[in-house]
Amino acid sequence: MRLGGSAAYAVSVSTPQEAQAAYKWAAERSLPCLPVGSGSNIVWKDEGFSGLLIVNKILGFQIIPEANGTALVTAGAGEGWDAVVARCAEAGLTGIEALSLIPGTAGATPVQNVGAYGQEIANTLVSVEVYDTQDDAYISVPGNECAFAYRTSRFKTTDRGRFLITGITLRLTKGNPQPPFYAGLQRYIDEHQLSNITPMVIRQAVIAIRQAKLPDPTTVANNGSFFGNPIITQSHFDKLSADYPDMPHWPAGGDKVKLSAAWLIEQAGFKDFHDIQTGMATWPTQPLVLVNERATSTASLIAFRQKLMDAIQYKFNVTLEQEPELLP
Repeated sequence: MRLGGSAAYAVSVSTPQEAQAAYKWAAERSLPCLPVGSGSNIVWKDEGFSGLLIVNKILGFQIIPEANGTALVTAGAGEGWDAVVARCAEAGLTGIEALSLIPGTAGATPVQNVGAYGQEIANTLVSVEVYDTQDDAYISVPGNECAFAYRTSRFKTTDRGRFLITGITLRLTKGNPQPPFYAGLQRYIDEHQLSNITPMVIRQAVIAIRQAKLPDPTTVANNGSFFGNPIITQSHFDKLSADYPDMPHWPAGGDKVKLSAAWLIEQAGFKDFHDIQTGMATWPTQPLVLVNERATSTASLIAFRQKLMDAIQYKFNVTLEQEPELLP
């Protein structure tokens, strides 16, 4: 977002041992630590950070074939996520190709259980390798112990700040992805009459869809999707659908229904909206993306965010939840 204050100290680490040393350096000076990847899903507070910012640059990538047509993929936490997806798709491995062009690092993907177009990290993750700052030890956290849910995990909730992720291990399948595909992806496949749907074909389709809808964060200040799709009760949905029969929705398990945050924002009048007061705006082709046009403080971003949240709450009695973390 190109906003927020400065860190008092910062260091890049390229090995787990360097990460451990950074934490010890900070502990000797009674400084808090904050590990980050590329910062693509972070909103920085204006007051800055008085401790040590640890930038994770731990690299490494390996594909280990298994006998049953699957393969284990290990990636260092500092690897660019899209590069990991590209290498897996090129190798004919399916499971994460729909997560193409998502900015950030491999190590950040389990934190928010990154997902898109019908795939999410929880579906393929075998383990997360971490440095446990509480026990001063390197451990492996099995995927089924990560407490994954929609756009969240234990790394974002109960164990927030405890672990520095050093790497991830995924299990992918050799072969082609199988339908049914996510609706928007299927439309692209149909419109372009694509056949022989390989992982690379899906990757290229997702990239084309994302590039058509979303701004490039290297040139336009944004955090990608700023809000998660809200999940409401069936009874709440029934009331809304009586007034909005065309409201997009998906089953979310049990008595829950998932709504489209982008649709809600558009219906509230914030599509391609440019706010004079804050200098913030919504992206013309995707109102879920907030962009910084001329804001100079995170306070302005927060004010704009609240304006959208209040409008959705008033119109639909639905609470939007911010996806990017507000740090420190």
